[in-house]
Amino acid sequence: MERRGTRRSFEVRMIKENSQIILSVRDLTATVDGNSILKGLNLEVKAGEVHAIMGPNGSGKSTFSKVLAGHPAYEITGGEVTFLGQSLLEMEPEERSLAGVFLAFQYPLEIPGVSNLDFLRVAYNARLKHQGLEEIDTFDFEDLIQEKLEVVKMNPSFLERSLNEGFSGGEKKRNEILQMALLEPKLAILDETDSGLDIDALKIVADGVNQLASPDNATILITHYQRLLNYIEPDFVHVMAAGRILMTGGKELALELEERGYDWVVEENVAEVGAR
Repeated sequence: MERRGTRRSFEVRMIKENSQIILSVRDLTATVDGNSILKGLNLEVKAGEVHAIMGPNGSGKSTFSKVLAGHPAYEITGGEVTFLGQSLLEMEPEERSLAGVFLAFQYPLEIPGVSNLDFLRVAYNARLKHQGLEEIDTFDFEDLIQEKLEVVKMNPSFLERSLNEGFSGGEKKRNEILQMALLEPKLAILDETDSGLDIDALKIVADGVNQLASPDNATILITHYQRLLNYIEPDFVHVMAAGRILMTGGKELALELEERGYDWVVEENVAEVGAR
């Protein structure tokens, strides 16, 4: 296959030019424990788009998701991030969530003693309050959540269990998608949601994500493997290494990565990597 460096041409589905910009990242740099992780990352995500970020371990993919969510362990050292035209970096983590940023964790937390139902109801009512809307009572919420359970094919009995306690890996990931279905975020960030899932659980999670996609929201999929993209078709595939995005293409780029790995991308962009 012909090599053309960062100018390689891949087919990308066309997106309306006037689509709203959901997320804009410009020259983002960040450190953790004094170590530089993000080194000038640039990304623009518009409404209706699905972006997949792939890359080898240690490339900064999960760091990027945590920085967007406002994780306190990461220090922003440069660049800017806007969400719906507002500075995301100036918002507290709770403000980001209420504004419509959702992060599905690679390893969802367990919270003993807090039922799944209570957690979801509090989160949903907090979003309503932020929007200036009236909170709903327990009975109305139970009717609402039943509809959302169908999206991820979860048994209602999961609502009575402590949040993620004793859940299998697949159940935890489906529970994350249930939260996403309920909160209807403008930007959903799925951090290696496919990790540890068998094929049946993967299909259920992917189907839920596809059902929730709309022209008004956007999704960022962070994954190490191509198989998730067999079920969720991305508009753009980005290859991340050395703390920045080195190459962008369409779904066929993910297929090439599956076949050839990531080393060739770094080799074709060695000057860019070495500059940071």
